[in-house]
Amino acid sequence: MTPKPVRESISEYNEFALPNDANVLGNLLGGKVMHLVDLCGALAAIRHARFPVVTASIDYMNFLSPVKIGQLLMLRSSVNRVFRTSMEVGVKVMVEDLASGEVRHTSSAYLTFVAIDAAGNRVPIPQVVPETEEEKRRYEEASRRRELRLEMRQKTK
Repeated sequence: MTPKPVRESISEYNEFALPNDANVLGNLLGGKVMHLVDLCGALAAIRHARFPVVTASIDYMNFLSPVKIGQLLMLRSSVNRVFRTSMEVGVKVMVEDLASGEVRHTSSAYLTFVAIDAAGNRVPIPQVVPETEEEKRRYEEASRRRELRLEMRQKTK
């Protein structure tokens, strides 16, 4: 399998925050943000693997600031590291106030996706090649996060 550069997996997903997804305070529901993070992460994973993927895990998410109805969510994802049939994808969520033009970081998450074939079996994934210093940093950090995930998985069995 030919390794692929991170840049080939980069995906963007934008969505307008609408009232049907609001809580009683007029903020976007956290579950809606998590749903969008999963979608954007899956896009990067599928682009890299060129197979369907399933979400195996999502690391904790911090919500740094609320998303108000009428604001634009802008999500960006890319594959950080591949571990044979699974891969870590990072997703960053930004929000833009369309009236003022202010843009701020509202949340981030790391997700693990597994590539599967038509029969539902795991399939090997091409390795990812980090090119920039930022991509190399995320590549190295992904290995440590994977160790922590595997530890947590053992503790919950």
